Amino acid sequence: MARQFFSPEAYGTKISTYQLLPFRFTRLNGREILVNECGEFLFAPVGTVESLVGRKLDTTSDLYASLRSRQFVTDHSSSAHLDLLATKYRTKHEFLLGSTKLHIFVVTLKCDHSCLYCQVSRQTAEHDEYDMSYRTAEKSVDLMMGSPSEEVTLELQGGESLLAFEKVKFIVGLAKEKAAGLGKNLQIVLTTNLANVNDEILDFLKKESILVSTSLDGPAYIHNANRPRPGNNSHEITVQNIDRCRAVLGQDRVSALMTTTRLSLQHPIEIIDEYVRLGFHSVFLRPISPYGFAIRTAKKIGYETDAFLEFYKKGLAHILELNRNGYFISEVYTKILLTKILTPHGTGYVDLQSPAGAGFNVLIYNYDGDVYVSDESRMLAEMGDTTFRIGNVHRHSRRELFKGEPFVSLMDAYCNQSLPGCSDCAFQSYCGSDPIFNYATQGDPVGHRATSAFCKRNMEVIKHIFGLLAEGDPVTLRILWGWLTNRDQKEMSEELPA
Repeated sequence: MARQFFSPEAYGTKISTYQLLPFRFTRLNGREILVNECGEFLFAPVGTVESLVGRKLDTTSDLYASLRSRQFVTDHSSSAHLDLLATKYRTKHEFLLGSTKLHIFVVTLKCDHSCLYCQVSRQTAEHDEYDMSYRTAEKSVDLMMGSPSEEVTLELQGGESLLAFEKVKFIVGLAKEKAAGLGKNLQIVLTTNLANVNDEILDFLKKESILVSTSLDGPAYIHNANRPRPGNNSHEITVQNIDRCRAVLGQDRVSALMTTTRLSLQHPIEIIDEYVRLGFHSVFLRPISPYGFAIRTAKKIGYETDAFLEFYKKGLAHILELNRNGYFISEVYTKILLTKILTPHGTGYVDLQSPAGAGFNVLIYNYDGDVYVSDESRMLAEMGDTTFRIGNVHRHSRRELFKGEPFVSLMDAYCNQSLPGCSDCAFQSYCGSDPIFNYATQGDPVGHRATSAFCKRNMEVIKHIFGLLAEGDPVTLRILWGWLTNRDQKEMSEELPA
């Protein structure tokens, strides 16, 4: 007896009603982009949203199936979709688990450079009163280890951190001892201009498995102009000591960060090529920050957002071309956004978090024991505005820091889901709430999106990334996916279809 099957129509029953799940949308290059609460997106023809909201969409179409599978809609045959959406939402916000993970210690204000974009008032080498005291270091480590997070990152910075090397050694030893006792995983990063590196310091960094982060603004004529020091040889010393650190610590234990000044804007290709020449495989095309003493030099080194966006787009195009030609190098900010756009996960980058990362995911312990919600808020304090100082390690417990008025007063501006101009933005899932930037530039933690440089920059960068994704060039897509998986063009080309 032959087995009987239902007709094909029985497996594609038309659904008469469906429910909308939360999503936002915008139009870009003749198409609509729909984005749900978890950042999953869909390119669709213009008119899709109107049909969807008006319940006119053909529920037997491939488009409806895509919308349903990505939790834009639910119907009587997909009762599990709400649970799946909730799981994705929790995954996207895993950065909230354990609270503060990044703890930045300002071990000294002393510095031997006079960087044009420096945001704090540097002190010369003889001013030991601007070093963190041992007692303050002890109290700061205690507060850091009071974080519920099992993963803790300690970043040591200045000024120039190596001008207070004995304090650095003390803090590292104490932090490691307490982390071991509490069963916490501790990662340590030393931020330094590298001018004071010697064999003793290198041996210490290797022994303690400390990562090194330095500044590199590009070729010598840019770096030396941005970061002057006696002898006008900042670039030469930095490059020599990058090589020296790599020889002792390992190639992947040294990273570099650049800051874009007005001079930099004309040279995106040269800056990126300098990173390639020195063997780096990532570069962060980072805008200048409008905080602290950097405001005083804004007329000399500052610029409008449009100028930075042009710089970024030219730089990203060059980076993609380098990858096409066989050299693997990623742009850090693009990679952060791609992680939020293309994967189920959030990121540890505090500027693009909602609730805002300031305080929740980073705390700053100043040399004098004052505690701030971000490094930017400490820089505001250098100019006399202590709005975001939430306490002092000698007077306040962790509980008191987070229950006090300075921190609690920020809560109204911490979630972009409820901020005017953000709540209905298609790219809300990828962006963040940065109340410190809003306050510094607009005088209000909530801010005004229509005139916000933060909003304009992120909107244009995200649109540019979506433009690349929409073009669908297979080589470009392989490169971008390669950044997320740390696999180069050759490896990816063997796995993804052309």
